[in-house]
Amino acid sequence: MRVEIWSDIACPWCYIGKARFEKGLADFAHRDQVEVVHRSFELDPGRAKGDTAPVVDMLALKYGRSREEAQAMEEHVASNARSEGLGYRTEGRDHGSTFDIHRLLHLAKARGRQDELLDLAYRANFAEERSVFDAEVLVELAVEAGLDADEARAVLTDEDAYADDVRTDEREAAELGANGVPFFVLDRRYGISGGQPAELFTQALEQAWQGRTLTPVAMDGADAPACDTDGSCEVPRH
Repeated sequence: MRVEIWSDIACPWCYIGKARFEKGLADFAHRDQVEVVHRSFELDPGRAKGDTAPVVDMLALKYGRSREEAQAMEEHVASNARSEGLGYRTEGRDHGSTFDIHRLLHLAKARGRQDELLDLAYRANFAEERSVFDAEVLVELAVEAGLDADEARAVLTDEDAYADDVRTDEREAAELGANGVPFFVLDRRYGISGGQPAELFTQALEQAWQGRTLTPVAMDGADAPACDTDGSCEVPRH
């Protein structure tokens, strides 16, 4: 069974959702027969390369909140991340274009190192003092993931490299009706939106394996936090 996951490095619920999915997958009896493929989705596709801003300032502007309120929003998401055993910095992070990161992830996919690079990029963006919007940092992450530094640098230098792959992923997301991420598709038959609990992912995998219809909450993800196509990310109140 193939599971495709549309996500963006800038999306905190994608970071959290990946961890929850992996916990759910670990409890699935047929986990060794599941192929996981990560696909590209940009929350801010119109943002120019090099145009970065502090995350807290971006949140305050987007939601019309004070900086203190935006900081509290970050703290709330951080508590969800930490409950999954993930590191999360609430200060000092930047927001910017993720197009180059997605292109590099397609190189990693071609070299069989996609999941490794994705984990490193998430950790760098959310937990470490390393900007994923810096080309040299991306090269460092690529090397840590097992890629060749020169090949990674060449991809980042050539703006056309893997660009079509990113756009294809994004078109497919639109065709499948994804209006937010993370978005999980099981065998191109069932869809799950948002950072659902681990046990729901296990249930969804079991039902998809057996060919049954998923429960409504798994299908629409109404109760699961996600990041929308306008770049906004839900913050649960409890």
